[in-house]
Amino acid sequence: MRPFKNVIKALLAGFICFCCTSCIWDYDSADSRYLPLDDSEYPYAGIPRLVIETDDFTQIRNRENKIPSKLQVYGKDGPESEVLDLTVKGRGHSSFTMAKYSIKLKFSEKQSLFGMPADKEWDLISNQRDKSMLRNYITYQLAHILQDDYSPRVQFVEFYLNRRYMGVYLLAEHIKVAKHRVNIPKTDSSFLFEKTREADDDDILFQSHLDCIFNIKYPKDPTKESIDLLKTHVNEFEKRIENDSITLSDWIDIEDFVRYYWIQEFSKNIDGAFGRSIFITWRVGDIFRMGPVWDFDLAYGIGNDKMMSPCDWYVRKQGWYKHLFKNPVFKDRARKYWIANRERFEDLKDSINAPSALLEKAAKNEFKRWPTIRVDDQWPFVDSYKNYREAVDSLRLWIDQRVQWIDNNL
Repeated sequence: MRPFKNVIKALLAGFICFCCTSCIWDYDSADSRYLPLDDSEYPYAGIPRLVIETDDFTQIRNRENKIPSKLQVYGKDGPESEVLDLTVKGRGHSSFTMAKYSIKLKFSEKQSLFGMPADKEWDLISNQRDKSMLRNYITYQLAHILQDDYSPRVQFVEFYLNRRYMGVYLLAEHIKVAKHRVNIPKTDSSFLFEKTREADDDDILFQSHLDCIFNIKYPKDPTKESIDLLKTHVNEFEKRIENDSITLSDWIDIEDFVRYYWIQEFSKNIDGAFGRSIFITWRVGDIFRMGPVWDFDLAYGIGNDKMMSPCDWYVRKQGWYKHLFKNPVFKDRARKYWIANRERFEDLKDSINAPSALLEKAAKNEFKRWPTIRVDDQWPFVDSYKNYREAVDSLRLWIDQRVQWIDNNL
């Protein structure tokens, strides 16, 4: 009787697996065409899955060591890509110290992922501090709607690392100089640089007249002459705005600076007040341009008490903007820009509907893996919600209140 019982158990197990919405894609480990995926605990939720295995299952411990790895894209019913070669390492500053950390990807060959232009470099953003998981996404969409020259293209994914479910991530184009990203001439006199606070080992830094720390992202290996060229120009600009002795159009793209300002000010982005992740471009003979926008997981009401409120001005009191707002031309252009584009900012609360609906099932997996939805007693988890919908509704309400406050205080 025992063998017969075993057969019955096996048939029942097979029937249960067949009826479930999840499966164990446990391909032969010797078959190099596949990376195993066990989604029995975290079933398919309507968005793509990224599966990565590092060589020898090496852990990602820092932001410096590049670990050889394999990646495969899964859909609902199985793999939807070949196994691709790449390296991975940690990314971010404070976000990398969190349990659910962000990762930098670099493929051995250029890859087009989810219809985005092909490139070797991509970022997996954890968004753990943002319980709506929408803040980066909606901001990049807003920049696009406002006709920014470039805002990062993104795709929501569920991420598996070394056969372990890591949660919902945002796959984003890495900020770099390239034809389909920050499209500036690739010369020694063209620059992409970032206002920052912390430095990585390979960063190329200089300190400006106004004590800003800038990191040169491009050129990759600038000569001393190139560094001095940029530093001298930045210092001269800062001296002029500090003393309000400047014809703005000779130095900056005013429309570009105003658009960038309003995206940061509207969202009350904690890093947006000339903290870090502030990207700027310049080339010899041209003017400064702001952008692309980046890093909004601590925005729209996430932060300390002051940041959580939809009231008060924030960005205009900091960095370059503190001086620019003393200039009547800039102040007037900023006021007129809000009036002309107010509806686009207000519409942001409605643009949340589609991506939040897309993530509703995946959010169940996310908060099962990382049960933070009700946590509000430790930084940066400063808000508590009963469920994912409540987190989304809170974001929508904050946006509505922010629009009203700006209208009343413009």
